[in-house]
Amino acid sequence: MDALEARPYDLDIAAQVPHSPVRVFVMGQRGVEREPATEADNAAMAELAAAGIRAGALGFSTSRTLNHKTLDGRPIPTLTAAEDELTAIGAAMGSVGAGWLQVISDFVDLDEEFAMLRRVVERCRRPLAITILQVDRAPDGWRRILDHIAEANRDGLPIIGQTLTRATGVLLGFEISINPFSGRPSWEAIAHLPLAKKLETLRQPAFRARLFAEECANASLARRVSSWDRLYPLGTPPNYEPTDEQSVAAIAAREGKTPEDVAYDYLLERNGKALLYRPVSNYSEGSLDAVGEMLRHPNTLVSLGDGGAHVGMLCDASAFTYMLSHWVRDRATGERMSLPWAVKRMTRDNALALGLDDRGLLRPGYKADLNVIDYDRLTLHCPEPVYDLPAGGRRLIQRAEGYVATVVAGAPVYRDGEATGALPGRLLRGPQPGPQAGAAA
Repeated sequence: MDALEARPYDLDIAAQVPHSPVRVFVMGQRGVEREPATEADNAAMAELAAAGIRAGALGFSTSRTLNHKTLDGRPIPTLTAAEDELTAIGAAMGSVGAGWLQVISDFVDLDEEFAMLRRVVERCRRPLAITILQVDRAPDGWRRILDHIAEANRDGLPIIGQTLTRATGVLLGFEISINPFSGRPSWEAIAHLPLAKKLETLRQPAFRARLFAEECANASLARRVSSWDRLYPLGTPPNYEPTDEQSVAAIAAREGKTPEDVAYDYLLERNGKALLYRPVSNYSEGSLDAVGEMLRHPNTLVSLGDGGAHVGMLCDASAFTYMLSHWVRDRATGERMSLPWAVKRMTRDNALALGLDDRGLLRPGYKADLNVIDYDRLTLHCPEPVYDLPAGGRRLIQRAEGYVATVVAGAPVYRDGEATGALPGRLLRGPQPGPQAGAAA
Protein backbone atom coordinates (compact mmCIF):
# COMPACT_ATOMS: atom_id res chain seq x y z
CA MET A 1 0.00 0.00 0.00
CA ASP A 2 2.86 2.38 0.77
CA ALA A 3 4.44 1.63 -2.62
CA LEU A 4 1.12 2.24 -4.37
CA GLU A 5 0.62 5.47 -2.48
CA ALA A 6 4.02 6.76 -3.60
CA ARG A 7 2.95 6.86 -7.27
CA PRO A 8 0.61 9.32 -9.02
CA TYR A 9 -2.22 8.07 -11.25
CA ASP A 10 -4.70 9.44 -13.73
CA LEU A 11 -7.57 8.22 -11.51
CA ASP A 12 -8.01 7.11 -7.92
CA ILE A 13 -7.22 3.48 -7.16
CA ALA A 14 -8.11 1.22 -4.25
CA ALA A 15 -7.12 -2.22 -3.00
CA GLN A 16 -8.74 -5.33 -1.59
CA VAL A 17 -7.17 -8.15 0.43
CA PRO A 18 -7.13 -11.26 -1.83
CA HIS A 19 -7.90 -14.56 -0.12
CA SER A 20 -5.79 -16.97 -2.20
CA PRO A 21 -2.38 -15.31 -1.59
CA VAL A 22 -3.21 -14.91 2.10
CA ARG A 23 -4.12 -18.59 2.34
CA VAL A 24 -0.96 -19.77 0.59
CA PHE A 25 1.23 -17.39 2.60
CA VAL A 26 -0.10 -18.87 5.84
CA MET A 27 -0.51 -22.52 4.83
CA GLY A 28 2.11 -23.02 2.12
CA GLN A 29 1.55 -26.09 -0.02
CA ARG A 30 -1.32 -27.19 2.21
CA GLY A 31 -3.14 -24.06 1.10
CA VAL A 32 -2.43 -24.77 -2.56
CA GLU A 33 -3.78 -28.30 -2.13
CA ARG A 34 -6.93 -26.85 -0.51
CA GLU A 35 -6.52 -28.73 2.75
CA PRO A 36 -8.83 -27.62 5.58
CA ALA A 37 -7.35 -24.77 7.59
CA THR A 38 -6.56 -25.37 11.24
CA GLU A 39 -7.63 -23.03 14.01
CA ALA A 40 -4.13 -21.56 14.01
CA ASP A 41 -4.27 -21.11 10.21
CA ASN A 42 -7.58 -19.30 10.54
CA ALA A 43 -6.24 -17.01 13.22
CA ALA A 44 -3.19 -16.12 11.10
CA MET A 45 -5.30 -15.45 8.00
CA ALA A 46 -7.72 -13.37 10.02
CA GLU A 47 -4.91 -11.19 11.38
CA LEU A 48 -3.48 -10.63 7.90
CA ALA A 49 -6.91 -9.66 6.56
CA ALA A 50 -7.48 -7.28 9.45
CA ALA A 51 -4.01 -5.77 8.93
CA GLY A 52 -4.88 -5.17 5.28
CA ILE A 53 -8.11 -3.41 6.25
CA ARG A 54 -6.30 -1.30 8.84
CA ALA A 55 -3.75 -0.37 6.15
CA GLY A 56 -6.59 0.94 3.99
CA ALA A 57 -7.86 -1.91 1.81
CA LEU A 58 -11.56 -1.43 1.08
CA GLY A 59 -12.43 -5.07 1.51
CA PHE A 60 -11.59 -8.76 1.30
CA SER A 61 -12.27 -10.84 -1.83
CA THR A 62 -12.60 -14.60 -2.20
CA SER A 63 -13.49 -16.95 -5.05
CA ARG A 64 -15.49 -20.17 -4.88
CA THR A 65 -15.87 -20.85 -8.61
CA LEU A 66 -14.27 -23.51 -10.81
CA ASN A 67 -13.93 -20.88 -13.54
CA HIS A 68 -10.94 -19.50 -11.64
CA LYS A 69 -7.90 -21.73 -11.97
CA THR A 70 -4.17 -21.51 -11.32
CA LEU A 71 -1.70 -21.32 -14.18
CA ASP A 72 -1.29 -25.10 -14.13
CA GLY A 73 -5.06 -25.61 -14.46
CA ARG A 74 -5.88 -26.56 -10.87
CA PRO A 75 -8.71 -25.00 -8.86
CA ILE A 76 -7.58 -21.97 -6.88
CA PRO A 77 -6.76 -22.43 -3.17
CA THR A 78 -9.98 -20.83 -1.87
CA LEU A 79 -12.49 -22.88 -3.86
CA THR A 80 -13.56 -25.03 -0.91
CA ALA A 81 -12.57 -22.81 2.02
CA ALA A 82 -14.69 -23.83 4.99
CA GLU A 83 -17.20 -21.70 6.84
CA ASP A 84 -15.00 -21.39 9.94
CA GLU A 85 -12.20 -19.96 7.77
CA LEU A 86 -14.46 -17.30 6.25
CA THR A 87 -16.03 -16.57 9.61
CA ALA A 88 -12.67 -16.02 11.31
CA ILE A 89 -11.63 -13.60 8.59
CA GLY A 90 -14.97 -11.79 8.66
CA ALA A 91 -14.92 -11.51 12.45
CA ALA A 92 -11.45 -9.95 12.33
CA MET A 93 -12.73 -7.39 9.84
CA GLY A 94 -15.69 -6.78 12.11
CA SER A 95 -13.33 -6.00 14.97
CA VAL A 96 -11.66 -3.35 12.79
CA GLY A 97 -15.08 -1.93 11.93
CA ALA A 98 -14.35 -1.42 8.24
CA GLY A 99 -14.20 -3.25 4.93
CA TRP A 100 -16.61 -5.44 3.03
CA LEU A 101 -16.52 -9.07 1.94
CA GLN A 102 -16.75 -9.91 -1.75
CA VAL A 103 -17.38 -13.40 -3.11
CA ILE A 104 -18.02 -15.19 -6.37
CA SER A 105 -19.46 -18.68 -6.09
CA ASP A 106 -20.78 -21.35 -8.42
CA PHE A 107 -23.72 -21.89 -6.01
CA VAL A 108 -23.91 -25.57 -6.99
CA ASP A 109 -26.00 -26.21 -3.86
CA LEU A 110 -27.57 -22.77 -3.95
CA ASP A 111 -29.59 -22.70 -0.74
CA GLU A 112 -26.89 -24.33 1.37
CA GLU A 113 -24.15 -22.05 -0.01
CA PHE A 114 -26.18 -18.89 0.54
CA ALA A 115 -27.15 -19.97 4.06
CA MET A 116 -23.46 -20.39 4.87
CA LEU A 117 -22.60 -16.93 3.54
CA ARG A 118 -25.52 -15.45 5.44
CA ARG A 119 -24.22 -16.97 8.68
CA VAL A 120 -20.82 -15.39 8.03
CA VAL A 121 -22.47 -11.97 7.71
CA GLU A 122 -24.56 -12.54 10.84
CA ARG A 123 -21.39 -13.22 12.83
CA CYS A 124 -19.12 -10.51 11.42
CA ARG A 125 -21.71 -7.79 10.64
CA ARG A 126 -19.73 -6.55 7.65
CA PRO A 127 -21.35 -5.97 4.22
CA LEU A 128 -21.16 -8.85 1.75
CA ALA A 129 -21.22 -8.49 -2.06
CA ILE A 130 -22.07 -11.52 -4.20
CA THR A 131 -21.50 -11.78 -7.96
CA ILE A 132 -24.84 -12.43 -9.68
CA LEU A 133 -24.72 -14.31 -12.99
CA GLN A 134 -27.20 -16.34 -15.01
CA VAL A 135 -25.66 -19.74 -15.77
CA ASP A 136 -26.99 -22.18 -18.34
CA ARG A 137 -27.14 -25.17 -15.97
CA ALA A 138 -29.54 -23.25 -13.69
CA PRO A 139 -30.94 -20.31 -15.69
CA ASP A 140 -33.29 -19.17 -12.90
CA GLY A 141 -30.82 -19.60 -10.05
CA TRP A 142 -29.92 -15.90 -10.02
CA ARG A 143 -33.52 -15.03 -9.13
CA ARG A 144 -33.37 -17.34 -6.12
CA ILE A 145 -30.10 -15.73 -5.00
CA LEU A 146 -31.64 -12.27 -5.28
CA ASP A 147 -34.69 -13.47 -3.33
CA HIS A 148 -32.34 -14.66 -0.57
CA ILE A 149 -30.52 -11.31 -0.68
CA ALA A 150 -33.78 -9.37 -0.39
CA GLU A 151 -34.82 -11.48 2.60
CA ALA A 152 -31.46 -10.93 4.27
CA ASN A 153 -31.78 -7.17 3.87
CA ARG A 154 -35.28 -7.25 5.36
CA ASP A 155 -33.67 -8.96 8.34
CA GLY A 156 -31.06 -6.21 8.65
CA LEU A 157 -28.14 -8.08 7.04
CA PRO A 158 -26.12 -5.98 4.56
CA ILE A 159 -25.86 -8.26 1.51
CA ILE A 160 -25.79 -6.94 -2.04
CA GLY A 161 -25.60 -8.47 -5.53
CA GLN A 162 -23.06 -7.30 -8.10
CA THR A 163 -24.25 -7.38 -11.71
CA LEU A 164 -22.65 -6.84 -15.11
CA THR A 165 -24.38 -4.76 -17.78
CA ARG A 166 -24.16 -7.53 -20.40
CA ALA A 167 -23.20 -11.17 -20.77
CA THR A 168 -19.91 -12.41 -19.45
CA GLY A 169 -18.38 -13.28 -22.78
CA VAL A 170 -15.06 -14.49 -24.10
CA LEU A 171 -13.54 -13.25 -27.34
CA LEU A 172 -12.05 -15.57 -29.95
CA GLY A 173 -9.60 -14.69 -32.69
CA PHE A 174 -6.43 -15.72 -34.45
CA GLU A 175 -4.34 -13.05 -32.69
CA ILE A 176 -5.58 -13.59 -29.14
CA SER A 177 -5.61 -16.42 -26.59
CA ILE A 178 -8.33 -18.70 -27.96
CA ASN A 179 -10.24 -19.38 -31.18
CA PRO A 180 -12.62 -22.10 -32.40
CA PHE A 181 -9.67 -24.28 -33.39
CA SER A 182 -7.71 -24.02 -30.14
CA GLY A 183 -6.55 -27.38 -28.83
CA ARG A 184 -6.30 -28.93 -32.30
CA PRO A 185 -2.75 -30.14 -32.99
CA SER A 186 -2.24 -28.14 -36.19
CA TRP A 187 -3.31 -24.90 -34.53
CA GLU A 188 -1.16 -25.49 -31.47
CA ALA A 189 1.84 -25.95 -33.77
CA ILE A 190 1.50 -22.33 -35.00
CA ALA A 191 -0.12 -20.70 -31.95
CA HIS A 192 3.17 -19.17 -30.78
CA LEU A 193 3.88 -17.41 -34.09
CA PRO A 194 3.33 -13.68 -34.73
CA LEU A 195 0.05 -12.94 -36.49
CA ALA A 196 1.66 -12.32 -39.89
CA LYS A 197 3.33 -15.73 -39.81
CA LYS A 198 0.11 -17.39 -38.65
CA LEU A 199 -1.79 -15.85 -41.55
CA GLU A 200 0.69 -17.23 -44.08
CA THR A 201 -0.13 -20.72 -42.82
CA LEU A 202 -3.84 -20.17 -42.20
CA ARG A 203 -4.35 -19.14 -45.84
CA GLN A 204 -2.93 -22.42 -47.14
CA PRO A 205 -5.76 -24.77 -48.28
CA ALA A 206 -3.84 -27.86 -47.17
CA PHE A 207 -3.41 -26.52 -43.64
CA ARG A 208 -7.08 -25.57 -43.47
CA ALA A 209 -8.18 -29.05 -44.53
CA ARG A 210 -5.86 -30.72 -42.04
CA LEU A 211 -7.05 -28.45 -39.22
CA PHE A 212 -10.72 -29.12 -39.95
CA ALA A 213 -10.11 -32.88 -39.81
CA GLU A 214 -8.71 -32.66 -36.28
CA GLU A 215 -10.46 -32.47 -32.91
CA CYS A 216 -9.68 -30.62 -29.70
CA ALA A 217 -8.40 -33.03 -27.06
CA ASN A 218 -9.79 -30.87 -24.22
CA ALA A 219 -13.55 -31.47 -24.09
CA SER A 220 -14.22 -28.49 -21.83
CA LEU A 221 -12.28 -26.15 -24.12
CA ALA A 222 -14.02 -27.58 -27.18
CA ARG A 223 -17.47 -26.85 -25.70
CA ARG A 224 -16.45 -23.29 -25.01
CA VAL A 225 -14.79 -22.44 -28.32
CA SER A 226 -16.81 -24.43 -30.86
CA SER A 227 -20.42 -24.30 -29.69
CA TRP A 228 -21.42 -22.89 -33.06
CA ASP A 229 -24.93 -21.88 -32.04
CA ARG A 230 -23.44 -19.73 -29.25
CA LEU A 231 -20.68 -18.10 -31.30
CA TYR A 232 -21.40 -14.76 -32.96
CA PRO A 233 -19.40 -12.37 -35.17
CA LEU A 234 -18.72 -9.41 -32.88
CA GLY A 235 -18.65 -6.76 -35.58
CA THR A 236 -17.80 -3.06 -35.48
CA PRO A 237 -19.37 -1.50 -33.53
CA PRO A 238 -19.59 -4.64 -31.39
CA ASN A 239 -22.96 -6.32 -30.92
CA TYR A 240 -23.29 -7.75 -27.39
CA GLU A 241 -26.95 -8.75 -27.77
CA PRO A 242 -26.97 -10.89 -30.93
CA THR A 243 -29.94 -12.99 -32.02
CA ASP A 244 -30.02 -16.71 -32.76
CA GLU A 245 -30.10 -15.91 -36.48
CA GLN A 246 -26.72 -14.15 -36.15
CA SER A 247 -24.88 -17.19 -34.77
CA VAL A 248 -22.19 -18.98 -36.73
CA ALA A 249 -24.45 -22.05 -36.91
CA ALA A 250 -27.34 -20.06 -38.37
CA ILE A 251 -25.10 -18.28 -40.90
CA ALA A 252 -23.68 -21.63 -41.99
CA ALA A 253 -27.15 -23.12 -42.45
CA ARG A 254 -28.30 -20.15 -44.57
CA GLU A 255 -25.19 -20.15 -46.74
CA GLY A 256 -24.90 -23.93 -47.15
CA LYS A 257 -21.48 -24.01 -45.48
CA THR A 258 -20.02 -25.75 -42.46
CA PRO A 259 -19.73 -23.73 -39.22
CA GLU A 260 -15.95 -24.27 -39.38
CA ASP A 261 -15.83 -22.60 -42.79
CA VAL A 262 -17.91 -19.62 -41.63
CA ALA A 263 -15.84 -19.08 -38.48
CA TYR A 264 -12.51 -19.53 -40.27
CA ASP A 265 -13.36 -17.13 -43.09
CA TYR A 266 -14.70 -14.52 -40.69
CA LEU A 267 -11.64 -14.63 -38.45
CA LEU A 268 -9.42 -14.02 -41.49
CA GLU A 269 -11.21 -10.71 -42.11
CA ARG A 270 -9.58 -7.40 -41.18
CA ASN A 271 -6.24 -9.07 -41.87
CA GLY A 272 -6.81 -11.66 -39.17
CA LYS A 273 -8.04 -9.24 -36.50
CA ALA A 274 -11.79 -10.01 -36.60
CA LEU A 275 -13.28 -11.42 -33.40
CA LEU A 276 -16.02 -13.85 -32.49
CA TYR A 277 -18.07 -13.45 -29.32
CA ARG A 278 -19.05 -16.32 -27.01
CA PRO A 279 -21.49 -15.37 -24.22
CA VAL A 280 -20.69 -17.63 -21.26
CA SER A 281 -23.21 -16.38 -18.71
CA ASN A 282 -26.20 -14.00 -18.61
CA TYR A 283 -27.40 -15.24 -22.02
CA SER A 284 -29.32 -18.45 -21.45
CA GLU A 285 -32.41 -17.17 -23.29
CA GLY A 286 -30.48 -15.52 -26.10
CA SER A 287 -31.12 -11.97 -24.88
CA LEU A 288 -30.14 -9.59 -22.08
CA ASP A 289 -33.62 -9.52 -20.52
CA ALA A 290 -32.34 -11.28 -17.39
CA VAL A 291 -29.55 -8.72 -17.08
CA GLY A 292 -32.13 -5.94 -17.22
CA GLU A 293 -33.95 -7.48 -14.26
CA MET A 294 -30.70 -7.77 -12.33
CA LEU A 295 -29.77 -4.15 -13.02
CA ARG A 296 -33.15 -2.88 -11.82
CA HIS A 297 -33.23 -4.93 -8.61
CA PRO A 298 -33.12 -2.74 -5.47
CA ASN A 299 -30.44 -4.92 -3.84
CA THR A 300 -27.87 -4.90 -6.65
CA LEU A 301 -24.98 -2.73 -7.72
CA VAL A 302 -24.04 -2.06 -11.36
CA SER A 303 -20.49 -3.33 -11.24
CA LEU A 304 -18.11 -6.04 -12.46
CA GLY A 305 -16.43 -5.84 -15.86
CA ASP A 306 -12.93 -7.29 -16.18
CA GLY A 307 -10.47 -4.69 -17.39
CA GLY A 308 -7.29 -6.21 -15.98
CA ALA A 309 -8.06 -9.93 -15.72
CA HIS A 310 -8.07 -12.62 -18.43
CA VAL A 311 -6.61 -9.95 -20.69
CA GLY A 312 -6.16 -12.22 -23.71
CA MET A 313 -9.81 -13.26 -24.01
CA LEU A 314 -11.98 -10.81 -22.02
CA CYS A 315 -12.45 -7.08 -22.40
CA ASP A 316 -15.38 -5.91 -20.29
CA ALA A 317 -13.97 -2.62 -18.99
CA SER A 318 -16.42 -0.96 -21.39
CA ALA A 319 -19.40 -2.29 -19.44
CA PHE A 320 -20.27 1.13 -17.98
CA THR A 321 -20.12 2.81 -21.38
CA TYR A 322 -22.40 0.01 -22.59
CA MET A 323 -24.86 0.90 -19.82
CA LEU A 324 -25.25 4.38 -21.29
CA SER A 325 -25.10 3.52 -24.98
CA HIS A 326 -27.14 0.29 -25.02
CA TRP A 327 -29.48 0.29 -22.03
CA VAL A 328 -30.29 3.99 -22.04
CA ARG A 329 -30.09 5.02 -25.71
CA ASP A 330 -29.92 2.19 -28.25
CA ARG A 331 -31.64 -1.00 -27.11
CA ALA A 332 -34.18 -1.97 -29.76
CA THR A 333 -36.05 -4.62 -27.74
CA GLY A 334 -37.36 -4.35 -24.20
CA GLU A 335 -37.57 -1.40 -21.86
CA ARG A 336 -34.83 1.19 -21.85
CA MET A 337 -33.52 2.92 -18.73
CA SER A 338 -33.59 6.61 -17.92
CA LEU A 339 -30.32 8.50 -18.14
CA PRO A 340 -30.47 10.09 -14.65
CA TRP A 341 -31.26 6.70 -13.06
CA ALA A 342 -28.41 4.97 -14.90
CA VAL A 343 -25.89 7.68 -13.95
CA LYS A 344 -26.91 7.49 -10.28
CA ARG A 345 -26.65 3.70 -10.31
CA MET A 346 -23.12 3.82 -11.69
CA THR A 347 -21.83 6.66 -9.54
CA ARG A 348 -23.42 7.58 -6.22
CA ASP A 349 -24.84 4.12 -5.47
CA ASN A 350 -21.46 2.45 -5.93
CA ALA A 351 -19.62 5.17 -4.01
CA LEU A 352 -21.90 4.77 -0.99
CA ALA A 353 -21.63 0.97 -1.07
CA LEU A 354 -17.82 1.24 -0.95
CA GLY A 355 -17.85 3.82 1.83
CA LEU A 356 -16.63 6.57 -0.51
CA ASP A 357 -19.02 9.22 0.75
CA ASP A 358 -16.92 12.07 -0.68
CA ARG A 359 -17.92 11.49 -4.34
CA GLY A 360 -20.76 10.60 -6.67
CA LEU A 361 -22.67 13.91 -6.41
CA LEU A 362 -22.30 17.23 -8.22
CA ARG A 363 -22.30 19.44 -5.14
CA PRO A 364 -19.90 21.85 -3.47
CA GLY A 365 -17.45 20.04 -1.21
CA TYR A 366 -17.61 16.75 -3.11
CA LYS A 367 -14.75 15.38 -5.17
CA ALA A 368 -14.76 16.85 -8.69
CA ASP A 369 -14.62 13.63 -10.72
CA LEU A 370 -16.57 14.11 -13.96
CA ASN A 371 -17.06 12.69 -17.41
CA VAL A 372 -18.15 15.21 -20.05
CA ILE A 373 -19.91 13.12 -22.70
CA ASP A 374 -21.14 13.87 -26.20
CA TYR A 375 -24.07 11.54 -25.66
CA ASP A 376 -25.16 11.22 -29.30
CA ARG A 377 -21.60 10.36 -30.35
CA LEU A 378 -20.96 7.80 -27.60
CA THR A 379 -19.75 4.68 -29.43
CA LEU A 380 -17.78 1.58 -28.52
CA HIS A 381 -15.19 0.23 -30.94
CA CYS A 382 -14.31 -3.44 -31.33
CA PRO A 383 -11.70 -4.67 -28.80
CA GLU A 384 -8.17 -4.86 -30.16
CA PRO A 385 -4.91 -6.43 -28.96
CA VAL A 386 -2.01 -4.24 -27.93
CA TYR A 387 1.43 -5.33 -26.79
CA ASP A 388 2.22 -2.93 -23.96
CA LEU A 389 2.56 -5.22 -20.96
CA PRO A 390 6.03 -6.01 -19.56
CA ALA A 391 8.24 -7.90 -22.04
CA GLY A 392 5.81 -7.04 -24.83
CA GLY A 393 2.93 -8.93 -23.27
CA ARG A 394 -0.43 -8.81 -25.05
CA ARG A 395 -3.72 -7.53 -23.71
CA LEU A 396 -7.07 -6.48 -25.15
CA ILE A 397 -8.23 -2.88 -24.98
CA GLN A 398 -11.45 -1.26 -26.16
CA ARG A 399 -11.64 2.33 -27.30
CA ALA A 400 -14.70 4.57 -27.21
CA GLU A 401 -15.74 7.81 -28.86
CA GLY A 402 -17.83 10.48 -27.23
CA TYR A 403 -15.87 11.17 -24.05
CA VAL A 404 -15.09 14.86 -24.50
CA ALA A 405 -13.24 15.10 -21.21
CA THR A 406 -12.53 13.09 -18.09
CA VAL A 407 -11.87 15.20 -15.00
CA VAL A 408 -10.34 13.83 -11.78
CA ALA A 409 -10.19 16.04 -8.69
CA GLY A 410 -10.89 19.03 -10.92
CA ALA A 411 -8.03 18.31 -13.37
CA PRO A 412 -8.71 17.14 -16.96
CA VAL A 413 -6.85 13.84 -17.41
CA TYR A 414 -8.28 12.94 -20.83
CA ARG A 415 -9.60 15.06 -23.69
CA ASP A 416 -11.29 13.26 -26.58
CA GLY A 417 -9.68 10.01 -25.50
CA GLU A 418 -6.14 11.35 -25.33
CA ALA A 419 -4.24 11.62 -22.04
CA THR A 420 -3.35 15.16 -20.97
CA GLY A 421 -0.50 14.03 -18.73
CA ALA A 422 -2.20 15.21 -15.56
CA LEU A 423 -1.93 12.66 -12.72
CA PRO A 424 -4.15 13.83 -9.87
CA GLY A 425 -5.21 10.30 -8.85
CA ARG A 426 -4.21 8.79 -5.55
CA LEU A 427 -4.51 5.62 -3.53
CA LEU A 428 -7.64 5.57 -1.38
CA ARG A 429 -6.99 4.22 2.08
CA GLY A 430 -10.20 3.02 3.60
CA PRO A 431 -13.61 4.72 3.65
CA GLN A 432 -13.66 8.37 2.62
CA PRO A 433 -15.90 10.67 4.68
CA GLY A 434 -18.22 13.06 2.95
CA PRO A 435 -17.95 16.83 3.24
CA GLN A 436 -19.26 18.63 6.30
CA ALA A 437 -22.96 19.46 6.09
CA GLY A 438 -22.15 23.15 5.84
CA ALA A 439 -19.73 22.64 2.95
CA ALA A 440 -22.29 20.58 1.02
CA ALA A 441 -25.15 23.06 1.50
